[in-house]
Amino acid sequence: MREVAIVAFGQSDHRRDTAEISEVEMLMPVLHQVLDAVGLRAGEIDFTCSGSCDYLAGRAFSFTMALDGVGAWPPISESHVEMDGAWALYEAWTRLLTGEAETALVYSYGKSSPGDLREVLTRQLDPYYVAPLWPDSVSLAALQAQALLDAEATRDTGDTGGIVADERALAGVAARSRTAAEDNPHAQLAGSAPPEALLDEPYLVRPLRRHDCPPVGDGAAAVVLAAGDTARRICRRPAWIRGMDHRTEAHGLGVRDLTRSPSSRLAAERAGAFEAPVDLAELHAPFTSQELILRRELRLGEDVRVNPSGGALAANPMMAAGLIRLGEAAAAIHRGAADRALAHATSGPCLQQNLVAVLEGDAS
Repeated sequence: MREVAIVAFGQSDHRRDTAEISEVEMLMPVLHQVLDAVGLRAGEIDFTCSGSCDYLAGRAFSFTMALDGVGAWPPISESHVEMDGAWALYEAWTRLLTGEAETALVYSYGKSSPGDLREVLTRQLDPYYVAPLWPDSVSLAALQAQALLDAEATRDTGDTGGIVADERALAGVAARSRTAAEDNPHAQLAGSAPPEALLDEPYLVRPLRRHDCPPVGDGAAAVVLAAGDTARRICRRPAWIRGMDHRTEAHGLGVRDLTRSPSSRLAAERAGAFEAPVDLAELHAPFTSQELILRRELRLGEDVRVNPSGGALAANPMMAAGLIRLGEAAAAIHRGAADRALAHATSGPCLQQNLVAVLEGDAS
């Protein structure tokens, strides 16, 4: 199979509200950052793919405005997914695999601040049985978390991979993630009290407390992909995509076991994640309980560094947070902080859709 790598990654500083700037103004510095990193101009990119959501922008075909930040003249080969940018990267990756392009620019962005995100996300739900009830994203995540805690008492301990799921474990995920974010200059939230202190906080939606949930904010991200010798020429240590796959759960929440994520495990298996150990994992787990589920399904032991960037608990810009997980994993390989990394992105309620990629760097 043709070799394709992530050769550059950039992201904005994620903030609670960016009312003073447009999506294009938020995106342009990130695009310039990744193109400058590899010494390319927009006109030298063979394929461009973006990810965003019209529901966040409140207008149809809003992604066409963002093309002003790319430059659509002379005419470019361009595509868009109404999805997190991780799925735009998947489309670009397949384009490079087929030999139709040598380089690709992938970007995504989202501004959640203009509206009520918890209400907006109800539009992802089954339109006949669930959406009319208006269950918000935090309440659905709380149902999943409670199901996980309830199942813990009866589940065979050999099925958990040694990963305990209780409220203290949830607090531990939050404390570790936001403490790690202190080294991430782009994080929206950084720093945390110890788990014991977090457990004294009131519930937001039981069993989730505020620290168990992601921040609402605005942000953008971009990556550059390149194939074969082109990647080696423009990047000192490319992050080669050894495999990538995405799978989905049933749309109806009532027919799923919310304590498991078989689609994540299947995507990881098809991507080759279990063929050799990974030393780092960037998991798109907006809620602390979801990280525990993913670590079990992806067989991530205590020796794997999970979300050293802080993950989605430190910054969760809608439509960009999944792409950021792939970018952060690639950046760790670029700087020699990892040799083999796993990246995960999700979309929809309760880990409904999942994408897994395996990245590797050349031997030092």
